[in-house]
Amino acid sequence: MSDLEQLTQALARNLKRWRGERGFTLDALAARAGVSRGMIIQIEQARTNPSVGTTVKLADALGVSITTLLDHDRGPQARVVMPGQGVRMWSNGEGSEAHMLLGDDRRGPVEMWTYRLEAGDGTASDPHPVGTFEMLHVTEGELTLDLADDRYVVPAGGAVSFEADLPHVYRNEGTVPMLMTMAVSIPPVQGAGGRPS
Repeated sequence: MSDLEQLTQALARNLKRWRGERGFTLDALAARAGVSRGMIIQIEQARTNPSVGTTVKLADALGVSITTLLDHDRGPQARVVMPGQGVRMWSNGEGSEAHMLLGDDRRGPVEMWTYRLEAGDGTASDPHPVGTFEMLHVTEGELTLDLADDRYVVPAGGAVSFEADLPHVYRNEGTVPMLMTMAVSIPPVQGAGGRPS
């Protein structure tokens, strides 16, 4: 089985599991996530490989990390991700890409990512649920962060943190690649029964 097939199967299994644990019907999850009922059915039947944006919306609606949705085998207490073994979640033909390195749901979902944006490239993110918090550390180049109507420039070695419930865009307006590490903390979601999950 290829890596893509393994991820598709894991996503199908985990989406069904977490939807059941939260007590969400297909229609309830579709409404929470802003994803069509038909798309959720296709994902749960492992008939499609959804976009990163769709996967993020589903994870946010369920209150779990993307890693949890894609994880095919929860391992021991320590999890080591070797260079090049993160899950590539986004890329384009210009060389820009994002990799999910780690994620955990024990204290509310937390994710760790790496991003590479080529010169002149950028990527937009929809607002996350209220209470979502991002921390970015730029390791090479310079990040321009648009957060709603505000713009922040973060040079190599610098960091920025922000509430991510507003539209935001990561851009590289420089002439060299921009590399950053990002941590995302997502608030726990309450299930359909109203109990903290």
